[in-house]
Amino acid sequence: MPRSTSTPAEVLARLIRSGPSALDDQEALEVAAGLDAGEAAALFAEFGSLPEVLAASVAALSRSAPAEAAVRLALAKDIARRLLASPLRQRPVLSGWESVAAYLRGMLAGRSRKQLLGLFLDKRNRLIRDEVLGEGTVDHVPVYPREIMRRALELDAAAVVLAHNHPGGLATPSTSDVDSTRQVVEAGRLLRIAVHDHFLVADQEVISFRGLGLL
Repeated sequence: MPRSTSTPAEVLARLIRSGPSALDDQEALEVAAGLDAGEAAALFAEFGSLPEVLAASVAALSRSAPAEAAVRLALAKDIARRLLASPLRQRPVLSGWESVAAYLRGMLAGRSRKQLLGLFLDKRNRLIRDEVLGEGTVDHVPVYPREIMRRALELDAAAVVLAHNHPGGLATPSTSDVDSTRQVVEAGRLLRIAVHDHFLVADQEVISFRGLGLL
């Protein structure tokens, strides 16, 4: 993305005059995080896109931006997570595919490493809590069925939905993905905790293991 030639005052004036849609991604980042054009450009140069900037950790962001801006960006991402998670707490997760897909894109798209996410559900399949269950490398994330089920019992969850990302954008579950998911399903069966699905996020695409006949 080319570096903005507008001053911060000009960008802010355009925002006030025409609304958020008048700003490009870099300019939106400048205003939201209190950055100047050069600092915002440095973040885009480091991470590549707005989703990747927002997916980065505070420590990673702080290498290219002031610490306060890094914390503001982390807060912006968490506000988005809360908004996306809200519908999942109010109605059964599996009845709102678009809400689930939007939530998972917000949580996992743009990450440079594989991350495993767990959605723990009550008896009515409403979200109790979402948690990061593991973080790995660009092509591997550890899956521990016993730990996943232990956490489900702690939360008094009746069911679990798993999700992970493929940083390279490959929208095909690996053999390891399928095998580890089946191990979690078997561990849940012994405890009468259902594993409803496992979703794969590849760029902006969300793939259902159940939809592919893998569960």
